[in-house]
Amino acid sequence: MPTYRDEAIVLRTHKLGEADRIVTLLTRLHGKVRAVARGVRRVSSKFGGRLEPCSHVDLEIASGRTLDTITQAVTLHPFSEPMRADYRLFTTAQVMTETADRVVGEDHQPALRQHLLLVGALRTLTTGTPDGPRPAGMIMDSYLLRAVALAGYGASLDTCAACGAPGPHEAFSATAGGAVCRQCRPPGSAVPRSRTMPYLLALRDGDWVSTRAVPDIVQRQASDLVASFVGWQLDHRLRSLVHVER
Repeated sequence: MPTYRDEAIVLRTHKLGEADRIVTLLTRLHGKVRAVARGVRRVSSKFGGRLEPCSHVDLEIASGRTLDTITQAVTLHPFSEPMRADYRLFTTAQVMTETADRVVGEDHQPALRQHLLLVGALRTLTTGTPDGPRPAGMIMDSYLLRAVALAGYGASLDTCAACGAPGPHEAFSATAGGAVCRQCRPPGSAVPRSRTMPYLLALRDGDWVSTRAVPDIVQRQASDLVASFVGWQLDHRLRSLVHVER
């Protein structure tokens, strides 16, 4: 049985039989992979704890007809460990992994940029940004904006999503695709605070310096806009998002 080696983030797991698990992985070179971890639920398993959601691992995987099989696992970064004792970190990371699972398409189709983005987001969530610590929700919103942008349907924040007129614009419509001008503004569009749109731009661009000292009310409003936009683009609200403490 041919084997291959790759590094991956564990997105989710579910039980298979009495002792096995099916593990969904976002790999560096092979895209999304679903593989069986044999005996991983037994106490004597050699790598059971290494295949928890959000773990960053180096794997040896045997190719199979329907499902691959994990034959070796080595922890690269134990992102899941600090999350076990912090509900906010845990739920935020769940939103990230669920999003990655949704935006990355067919199994084994390369998705290197999505993999690198998720690794970077989980690292930032657990260790902070180069400019200092940031709230978990801020890191999550930045990841969501960038993940959907990589998938091909990013939010228009500095031009009108409908006509392309340069901004800044005062209204935001999730259904229209982001910021909208007065002429294109559909009924029911949100009218964010003056600092919200520049803050969303900073999140999308990873400009952490510009996110310093942003008021809580702006962060909350931006989170609502991001959630509505991502939910619309994915045709379904992220299930894990309801558990996140805003």
